[in-house]
Amino acid sequence: MSLQIYNTLTRQKETFKPLVEGKVGMYVCGMTVYDFCHLGHARAFLAFDLIVRYMRHIGLEVNYIRNVTDIDDKIIKRANENGEPFLDLVDRFANAMNEDFDQLGIGRPTHEPRATAHIDDIIKLVNTLIDKGFAYAVPNGDVYYRVRKFEGYGKLSGKVLDDLEAGSRVDVDTDKEDPLDFVLWKAAKPDEPHWESPWGIGRPGWHIECSAMSTCCLGETFDIHGGGPDLKFPHHENEIAQSEAATGKTYANTWIHAGALRLGEEKMSKSLGNFFTIRDILEKYNGEVVRFFLISSHYRSHVSYMDNSLDEAHSKLERFYNALQEANVGDAADIDNEYSQRFHAAMDDDFNTPEAIAALFDLVREVNKTTGEEQLALAGQLKYLGGVLGCLQADPQTFLQAGAGDEAAWIEEMIAKRIAAKKAKDFATADAVRDELVAKGIVLKDGPEGTVWTKS
Repeated sequence: MSLQIYNTLTRQKETFKPLVEGKVGMYVCGMTVYDFCHLGHARAFLAFDLIVRYMRHIGLEVNYIRNVTDIDDKIIKRANENGEPFLDLVDRFANAMNEDFDQLGIGRPTHEPRATAHIDDIIKLVNTLIDKGFAYAVPNGDVYYRVRKFEGYGKLSGKVLDDLEAGSRVDVDTDKEDPLDFVLWKAAKPDEPHWESPWGIGRPGWHIECSAMSTCCLGETFDIHGGGPDLKFPHHENEIAQSEAATGKTYANTWIHAGALRLGEEKMSKSLGNFFTIRDILEKYNGEVVRFFLISSHYRSHVSYMDNSLDEAHSKLERFYNALQEANVGDAADIDNEYSQRFHAAMDDDFNTPEAIAALFDLVREVNKTTGEEQLALAGQLKYLGGVLGCLQADPQTFLQAGAGDEAAWIEEMIAKRIAAKKAKDFATADAVRDELVAKGIVLKDGPEGTVWTKS
């Protein structure tokens, strides 16, 4: 296998070799569902959707696990503010997440475990860590992890324990043996959701949830663990510490982290208040346009969102769809030529979508230069390779007409006026109507089945 993946853990590209030949176990930290997803979330989850798509394209069987965090301080706070059961809140926003992701072409994971369904597994894991001396309970019922006991702490993020100041990433608590220790199990506060445990009623800490869900679904060692850029520390670092201390085995062989979406110089996030929800964006733009914008940059790079970013993405997609429309493409099929070779070489090189898309733009130019069967074959290849990226599968005319927005009704009236003028042999009026449409970027194509139009 020639697939190269950048491993955050080793800080280099490596030839990907799954534990079981032909099969991949991949866990990605999913959403904490208490609100609508924003465009920065779409950036991360599109990256992993792309990775899964390509792996399946090259013949790998991917068991893709993406969890839902359904118990958390933010969830409890929002549910209390709304006066609704926390699981009702979770269900509502988990459904909204999937609706938004569907419009972006983000495929559903193989399994989507929820933390509250794995409480027994979490308690078992915490008990193991206590038995091995890596965790300890305090009188109020909290359980903490002994960070300094795990010799490999910091290997993913590059953090040095002595450089981490108390309170910078963890809460200072007088019951802790060390300010850097983090919570595995939280004693329940009044009126909070809780479960019975050996340490009293309580609920799991965030980090331990993913360790339990990933190993339950994929085993003690699996191929790939992924997530957004802000999860590397402390979340993923803590997952490694917990899991490897409990099992004595490597937790995940390859770590993949997607880049952030930025507004100006700042990361898009709810905490900063500088975000657009996916729903906000989809009111104005087609989901494929949003997808194309976000996958046009390398998945590890930070993407800057500007006011014209999606308009530019729409214009680029129009170039592809105009070529498919002109060729009247039918079935999608690949051809072993330079475009396919360049596309696959780029994707084999750590999923390099900018280079892959560059090959598609060169293929478009070739489609536009050819005619007949050759053009049809190349257009089919364009549709096929675009499909690997989750794009170019819509009906070309439908996509191109959608760019007209509210003008569509007026365009149809003008076309009807032109047809009537031609029937009346009033060619001056027919030509004037065509010229007016062309001036507004509307391209007409007359054929045996009538006149169709697209937005150029």
